[in-house]
Amino acid sequence: MKELSSAETRAMFLRFFESKGHSIEPSQSLIPKDDPSLLWINSGVATLKKYFDGSVTPKNRRITNAQKAIRTNDIENVGHTARHQTLFEMLGNFSIGDYFKAEVIPWAWELLTSPDWYAIDPEKLYVTVYPDDQETKDIWLNVVGLPADHIYEEVDNFWDIGEGPSGPDTEIFYDRGARFDAADPKENHPGGENERYLEIWNIVFSQFNHLPGLTNNQDYPELPHKNIDTGMGLERLVSVFQHTDTNFETDLFWPIIQQVETISGKHYGENAERDVSFKVIADHIRAVTFAIGDGALPSNEGRGYIIRRLLRRAVVHGRKLGIQKEFLQQLVPTVGKIMASYYPEVLANADYIASVVQSEETRFNKTLSDGLHLLADVMNDAKQNQGEIAGDIAFKLYDTYGFPYELTVESAAEAGLTVDQAGFDAAMKAQQERARAARGNKVSMGVQNALLTDLKIPSTYVGWSQLVVEDTTLSALIVDNQLVDQFEPGKQAVLAIFDQTPFYAEMGGQVADRGVVLNQAGEVVAKVEDVQKAPNGQHLHTLSLVKPLTVGDHYRLEVDQAYHAAVSKNHTATHMLDQAIRNVLGSHSTQAGSLVTAEGLRYDFSYNGAVPADKLQAIEDLVNEKIIANLPVSWVETDIESAKKMGAVAEFADKYGDQVRVVSIGDFNAEFDGGTHAKSTAELGMFKIVSEQGTGAGVRRIEAVTGQGAMDLFKQHDAWLQAVAQTVKAPQLSDVPTKVAGVQKALKDAQSQVVSLEQKLAQQSAQAAFNQVTTAGDYRLITAEIAATSMDALRATADQWKQAALSDVLVVAAKVNDKANLLVAVSQQAVKNGIKAGDLIKAIAPAIGGGGGGRPDMAQAGGKNPAGIQEAFGKAQEWLSEH
Repeated sequence: MKELSSAETRAMFLRFFESKGHSIEPSQSLIPKDDPSLLWINSGVATLKKYFDGSVTPKNRRITNAQKAIRTNDIENVGHTARHQTLFEMLGNFSIGDYFKAEVIPWAWELLTSPDWYAIDPEKLYVTVYPDDQETKDIWLNVVGLPADHIYEEVDNFWDIGEGPSGPDTEIFYDRGARFDAADPKENHPGGENERYLEIWNIVFSQFNHLPGLTNNQDYPELPHKNIDTGMGLERLVSVFQHTDTNFETDLFWPIIQQVETISGKHYGENAERDVSFKVIADHIRAVTFAIGDGALPSNEGRGYIIRRLLRRAVVHGRKLGIQKEFLQQLVPTVGKIMASYYPEVLANADYIASVVQSEETRFNKTLSDGLHLLADVMNDAKQNQGEIAGDIAFKLYDTYGFPYELTVESAAEAGLTVDQAGFDAAMKAQQERARAARGNKVSMGVQNALLTDLKIPSTYVGWSQLVVEDTTLSALIVDNQLVDQFEPGKQAVLAIFDQTPFYAEMGGQVADRGVVLNQAGEVVAKVEDVQKAPNGQHLHTLSLVKPLTVGDHYRLEVDQAYHAAVSKNHTATHMLDQAIRNVLGSHSTQAGSLVTAEGLRYDFSYNGAVPADKLQAIEDLVNEKIIANLPVSWVETDIESAKKMGAVAEFADKYGDQVRVVSIGDFNAEFDGGTHAKSTAELGMFKIVSEQGTGAGVRRIEAVTGQGAMDLFKQHDAWLQAVAQTVKAPQLSDVPTKVAGVQKALKDAQSQVVSLEQKLAQQSAQAAFNQVTTAGDYRLITAEIAATSMDALRATADQWKQAALSDVLVVAAKVNDKANLLVAVSQQAVKNGIKAGDLIKAIAPAIGGGGGGRPDMAQAGGKNPAGIQEAFGKAQEWLSEH
């Protein structure tokens, strides 16, 4: 067996399958594109789903890749096991309806055992197969020559993630030797719970269609086109070549661990519990570095929440190693250097990534201190509550302050306390269900459409240079997923393919063209409602028929030119906005999605926080400056390398063919693009941002309009301003600011008078109530409903009460519109005796249909039931009597 670095292992895998006719696909962004079913790219096949479900046919049906991926369902296991990682690389080879079992199994064996490749000892390799898949077993036995005692049947060897392609699989294991045997001899076999037999490769034969409603794989029909999907974990394989006990001692992690040793002054390998912290830090900083590099940013939801959680776990484990200062940002360049051979962009962006990490770590250090104080309070309360920390409190420490559950358990144990694990698990489950509900019920992979996948009828798009095709042949009509020769008008939509078409198919966020189909007599026979790309690239027109259509007849196609022009202008504006954002906010603000319509444009981009008003204005000004400059818009088809030399920007998540189309806007912007555009920037007329807002974790959205849309918006703004001018009686529009300022001052003065009168009324009402002191147990109590319209007035009343020292406890309430406000104040002596305002408010607030909280000496609550105020007073009397 060869001793290989991680870079050599990856490169050799890709070279091997390239030698077998595979195209090497670059590793795609961790952020899924146009796939709402995934939070992260979580496997090698995740970026290729459109090929597997048949919605797109690749130029080469043989593909290989090394794909970075993130899985977060086992975060708590990271560091405690030898193999769990959040970020990992999956090496894979894929066949999209090309080769199958007879080819892929011998290839796998060749790569693993041939002296020209990995040269692993065949005696150390074992496989598992699905019991019903005797074909695979026969290939291992009779073609490869694997001994029968190296083959195990496992009922779990069936890959099925829901609707779509599925099928049996065969897993390949490496025998690490008897010293890794499990304590239970029954588990010492490939696929058992042991460390001896390490799974290094899984080959999936996706040959069945898991159709909706089917639950038994015996009922799944065969796929029209069978596929191969394999996955080999790079980290695991490298641990074999480098003879390490775990993935963490390989060259993928070891330099990070060594740097953490230097920072902490502690040494890896001396203490098993301490080693967990080294592993967690090394794993988490890799995942965070790659995720931020791909445009994700820390936040409180979605992907951003995962990043924040990983960062905070790493900081907490740094504290366990005695690291009290910020340190994670120092590890980012190390991650970049380790991965530089295949992911040079990480090292190139290391400064930016490190700045985001440092900012988040600084923020968390304060939160961590707050959390430690909260934990101390929680443990003090637990000592008075049967020695147990409530599960929901433990979850709050975990969810809000980033405390791993085991840290809370450990701290509790040191204080002689326990933690309600069932309550914690229930809170965790509720959060996971909320997350699933937020993502919605999205299908992970579609079902193959054999008709469209097999349809090879040629069709040419000519819309770059013409919007009318005088004479084109109707090549195919599809109704209810069936090819027909003719169809009459009706309620049903019809799909059509023409041998030439000027209609743009929806792609890259740009909507499809609209228009009409005419017969040779000049009569409209159909309206074009939508155009999509079929799996083999044809433009598939959705038609609403006016007259019959017949395959083979000749027709005239006309694009709605006004609609097309409006969409094209907004697409050009999207490119200009993209460039302006990068110029003003920085190159790390990358595109996260777009929508281009005739009415306007929507552009999503990565940015941490709202765009400042001055920056937003600078972006708008820059786009308008380039519109006024009347820059030419041109395009050229060329190879990828030439395009990059032109400075063309490519979306990293996109795949490109040998030839690419580059759209240039003067010397301002050049991008890989397949959409339609204006001929010059002056055609846009003007550009106006309508709104800027957040749409999710670290993603902002700008909506904007151009041309007539911008003019209409300015007219609307002018109408609004004229209405304000009339209201404030401004003779000229230029007088509006002064008039509005005058109205605001008058309103502020009037509000001050109202507040002053309210306070006087509240004082009078309070003075009367202060004379009515009752006794509740060992405490003097005043309860009063006063005339007040805000919580501020109640607090002012409490301040008067405190200065006069009239009782031990004050409960004061006010009816505000249809709601109730409630305030509790407790004297310092009563607080020392154990009476806390927060506890009392929680006991009485339900009477007004609400809840609240606060400090030991003052707490407040709001509710929707003013009729319950007197009941709240009664409950206060009862509660004090009991305490």
